Amino acid sequence: MTEHWENLEALCAPLLDWYDAHRRILPWREAPTPYRTWVSEIMLQQTRVSAVLPYYARFMAELPDANALAAVSEERLFKLWEGLGYYSRARNLHRAAQVIADTYGGALPRTMDELRALPGIGDYTASAIASINYGAPEPAVDGNLLRVTARLCGCADDVTDARVKKRFRVRLADAIDRARPGAWNQAMMDLGATVCLPNGAPLCADCPARAFCTAYREGLTDALPVRAAKKPRRAEERTVFLLLRGDKLAVRRRPDTGLLAKLIEFPNVTGNLDEASAAVALAQMGVRASNLTACGTAKHIFTHLEWQMKGFIATVADAGNGLRWVDAAELETLAIPSAFHFFTAKARQLLNNKNGE
Repeated sequence: MTEHWENLEALCAPLLDWYDAHRRILPWREAPTPYRTWVSEIMLQQTRVSAVLPYYARFMAELPDANALAAVSEERLFKLWEGLGYYSRARNLHRAAQVIADTYGGALPRTMDELRALPGIGDYTASAIASINYGAPEPAVDGNLLRVTARLCGCADDVTDARVKKRFRVRLADAIDRARPGAWNQAMMDLGATVCLPNGAPLCADCPARAFCTAYREGLTDALPVRAAKKPRRAEERTVFLLLRGDKLAVRRRPDTGLLAKLIEFPNVTGNLDEASAAVALAQMGVRASNLTACGTAKHIFTHLEWQMKGFIATVADAGNGLRWVDAAELETLAIPSAFHFFTAKARQLLNNKNGE
């Protein structure tokens, strides 16, 4: 297949005209600051815009600048983030804000090298901040830009390959509008998100590039971009315990590293345990269970892992090892990962029933 990289140059003017007429109205765009751009781009990683909007509004209301973010407690930060998932993003935001407060007086640095040195900021986020807020001609190469470019230019290389991404970045850096680099990046993002769609047929009739798009001309919109097949998710069985001790319920903090690091969870163990094995597992936690009853099953899908969970409710008299006992009010202040959503709802019911006794 012949690649047509000149199409990127041809797209520039019609792209910006299209963007001026059709751009998405988003809160971080209406009052752009480096901090607002940064937070929005981190939230938007692996998350839909519609899902981010209420979180962004709540986050900005409580943490309007880097100094406020640097000073907030980690537990409160996780509560504000609860439901967005990928909590390492929030943890890196916190760490980066502390560097920004201590080293840069609360203002995000201006250079790409300084931005990339901050925790959780890679080429894409640094380019978005630098182009949108500082006018730097840096292409923010994400899935949208890769998809639009592969279709526009007729590139059949695997866009998940790091070498291909690097080649695309060089081409996009040559094509970006020097006068309006931030608008150009956001236009490419919007084009990929609303017209040159990732799932389903692209809306070619609405595309400013239709007249010179290689994939449209050659009937290859379904074939491009090329992506390597994803590895199958690994399934893991877990047994989750809702342990009642008086009017309080047991939670614990996950390890400092690994999946869902440092977050609050309900006690759980690997394996699909029956009642007898569940009692043994609880004894190993330092609690003796009575009235051990099944409370249902749930599933949660991570990027590369699927948890298949079953739960037990038990009444216990012991404090246990490493367990924290919370009442209904305190439970509501904790950021419990959405992986445990089914069991969090059960826990609320249990504690509310206790309060109603």
